Amino acid sequence: MSDNGIITRIIGPVVQAEKMQGSRMYELVRVGNEGLMGEIIALETDTATIQVYEETAGLIPGEPVRGLGIPLSVELGPGLLGNIYDGIQRPLEQMRDSIGDFIIRGTDIPALDRTKSWDFIPLVKPGDIVQSGDVLGTVNEGKTIVHRIMVPPGTGGSVLSIAGTGAYPIEETIAEIKTVAGTQKVRMLQRWPVRTARPVHKKLEPVDPLITGQRIIDTLFPIAKGGTAAVPGPFGSGKTVVQHQLAKWADADIIIYVGCGERGNEMADILRQFPALADPRTGEPLMNRMILIANTSNMPVAAREASIYTGITIAEYYRDMGYDVALMADSTSRWAEALREISGRLEEMPGEEGYPAYLGSRLADFYERAGRVVTCGRTGNQGSISVIGAVSPQGGDFSEPVTQNTLRIVKVFWALDSDLAYKRHFPAINWLMSYSLYSSLVNAWWHREVAPDWEILKTEMMRILQKESELEEVVKLVGPEVLPPADKFVLLQAEILRDAFLMQYAFHPVDTYSTPKRQYRMLHLIFSYFALGTRAVGEGVAVESLRVMPVISRLARMGIIPHQDETRVFSEIESEIAAQFENIRKV
Repeated sequence: MSDNGIITRIIGPVVQAEKMQGSRMYELVRVGNEGLMGEIIALETDTATIQVYEETAGLIPGEPVRGLGIPLSVELGPGLLGNIYDGIQRPLEQMRDSIGDFIIRGTDIPALDRTKSWDFIPLVKPGDIVQSGDVLGTVNEGKTIVHRIMVPPGTGGSVLSIAGTGAYPIEETIAEIKTVAGTQKVRMLQRWPVRTARPVHKKLEPVDPLITGQRIIDTLFPIAKGGTAAVPGPFGSGKTVVQHQLAKWADADIIIYVGCGERGNEMADILRQFPALADPRTGEPLMNRMILIANTSNMPVAAREASIYTGITIAEYYRDMGYDVALMADSTSRWAEALREISGRLEEMPGEEGYPAYLGSRLADFYERAGRVVTCGRTGNQGSISVIGAVSPQGGDFSEPVTQNTLRIVKVFWALDSDLAYKRHFPAINWLMSYSLYSSLVNAWWHREVAPDWEILKTEMMRILQKESELEEVVKLVGPEVLPPADKFVLLQAEILRDAFLMQYAFHPVDTYSTPKRQYRMLHLIFSYFALGTRAVGEGVAVESLRVMPVISRLARMGIIPHQDETRVFSEIESEIAAQFENIRKV
């Protein structure tokens, strides 16, 4: 712990202090008479530059700065799930109960409840040899998640003692391990520095899809468990709604939602909606397996930078237990803006559009902490972190630095299109601009779990949508009347795909989520119509006659068919398709 320093300069969220001998980079400090939390980000002799995570208005030169001797860290242990934190892991609900609706500067409330006891079940006995990542015991964190109390990273040896079955607070010692350096006490409460990735045994190739229930994502542009994705789009294109849908429906054990610099009303909607949602997997409240980190645009800008690291570190902790974790960051553009502001205060040489030259490396450091891994420990569990980051380019300009640097790192790109949004087509993901590098890796899962002709249908769908784009250029020049019947039918096929499959109503109780098998059945019915339609056009039937077939409206409403009626109604539609084409050929 360093001696007290003295504030000499205040530049917005950045403070300079002298007489900071013994301080270290990224050491936590308490700034000013009110003890504002800050972090050292630069050192020169005995002068420290500190980014302060709270509002600095009212600070004056000469006030003290006290080093804490530890890096910015998060508290890890039972009780994380269901909580709402700010960017530096202060529990907002507990703060409200303690100090009221407004955050008082310098408030320091522990992230985890020290008074609550948790029912601990030991899984080892004295004399057992354990290593980093081994499970000492378990705690039921709610009804759905088993919280595994692990040997901390870097620790290993012989178990000297282990607590018996019973209830213990998180600060009580539950095990003692004899290590090379001596005896180490292990508690349920652990801490980990947020800027340091937790160790893993090895990384694996992501091969299983992260099922989201969103048809355009799962079918055309899938993300794998342990994958990375970016969702860029202009204002009003539906980025936040896409993130909300993924948080609600993604096939992950743990969901972490980081609201980084977003508008307060959007975060307020999340805080109202998510606690009231039922988990579709268990029927329990969805918040039982969620953690929300709220750092809105009116909160101190430096804490915005910390919130991303807070979220990914908590995600790594649950990944190490063998869980699949999905982290939503909304949005990384606001995080980058915080980096730009702090860099400007430090008078660093600016890069493109004023962003710091290290923007790309910081983004890479964040996204590279995703992945599917074999965890440390003798059992060799597998866990994953999937990271989905929203990007908010000004004016929808995808050539700006944050979007471009993100695209160099992530493997899935869901490009949101304002033109589609204005046409009320949601999700407004542009199928011609988006891509996924995981498609070839997850195809085996779809063939095995859903249908062997899955890839054929998907490839044919993309061919039709790309052909439509080419034909639209011709139509703009000469009009649709000059097109041959086969090309006119391609335009009708693309229209049916858009209306019946790609468009999905997020707020409809049924259409909000489509299972993989339902997605396949919908595509199968659509291509059954296409096959008979192609044959009819070849026999001379006018495309205009196909366009007015009653079954088209039934195809467009497949998404809202109740799940309990799915088998019966889909069979009826298939019969109607065959019957109506038979009638057309008779005419």
